[in-house]
Amino acid sequence: MYYQNSLPPRVLVVDDHAPSRMTAVALLSVDGYQVEQAHCGQSALSRVFQHQPDLILLDVMMPGLDGYEVCRQLKENENTRLIPVVFITALGDREARLQGIEAGGDDFLTKPFDQLELSARVKSLIHQKRLNEDLDHAEQVLFSIARTIEKRDPNTGDHCDRLVSLGRAFGEYLRLAPTHIRDLTWAGYLHDIGKVGIPDAVLLKTGPLTLAERTIMEQHVTIGEDICRPLRTMQGVLPIIRHHHERWNGTGYPDGLAGPAIPRLAQVFQLIDIFDALTHSRPYKPAFSIEESLRIMRQEVSQGWRDPALMNQFEAFVYSYQPHGLPQSPTTARAPEPLSP
Repeated sequence: MYYQNSLPPRVLVVDDHAPSRMTAVALLSVDGYQVEQAHCGQSALSRVFQHQPDLILLDVMMPGLDGYEVCRQLKENENTRLIPVVFITALGDREARLQGIEAGGDDFLTKPFDQLELSARVKSLIHQKRLNEDLDHAEQVLFSIARTIEKRDPNTGDHCDRLVSLGRAFGEYLRLAPTHIRDLTWAGYLHDIGKVGIPDAVLLKTGPLTLAERTIMEQHVTIGEDICRPLRTMQGVLPIIRHHHERWNGTGYPDGLAGPAIPRLAQVFQLIDIFDALTHSRPYKPAFSIEESLRIMRQEVSQGWRDPALMNQFEAFVYSYQPHGLPQSPTTARAPEPLSP
């Protein structure tokens, strides 16, 4: 067997038809897999959440929860989404395959089983799962590095966690695509990961930075981009990391982009980043009220630093979101009507 230096992969066979289930169990056992069984969808979910398998061989038609619903629940769960699901379908059942794809299935096998096909597909999918897990672990390492960087500066508090919450909420308010909302939330942790390459003398300085120090500090966006670039899953976050200090009138860094040339998600993230910094205390400033923070941001709009239309949307979002996740501030000011995203 090719898994000589690790425990045998675990496969869960789910089928309410006992003869078919036992056939699959016998074929997989011959290949050296550790095989478990479940006779219905609910039993399968219970077994998965108790002890995760490396792959699930799943019948479509079962009493109670059918295979499609079992697959949907597994793929929607962050802890089980990487487990490959192979649907067992009847030969030529096109409708079943389409539904399986919609449910998130990874592959299909037909009854009666072909031993060579079963062996090849299971081996391939388990290998792919382990590669995906390695990628997932690499992502977690990046997030850990980002949290460590945040801890270097005790004055930022839970800045990253707040940005994650604000990014998700503002993204939903703008009706952004789920992948864009995910990129915004990941950017909450990763936008300043490049500060790992900035000396403490510059990063933690409480007074004004010299021109030379500012040049060093501005390098954190390109350093962060270089750190995250190797991971394919981070491609949507890279423009936010690199461009969240650009300005609408082209006076920002690192590329001096102006107007619509600035990636949209970078503009969205920039607003929540600035807002959180204004509404929380730092060594060089007190925490401003929501109204004062928005006033400062509107002033930056008048200076040409931000997109006026996006700022209007953000201000409307703040007033709608305030009761749920922002410090209460006494005001009777009327929020502007939100613009279309």
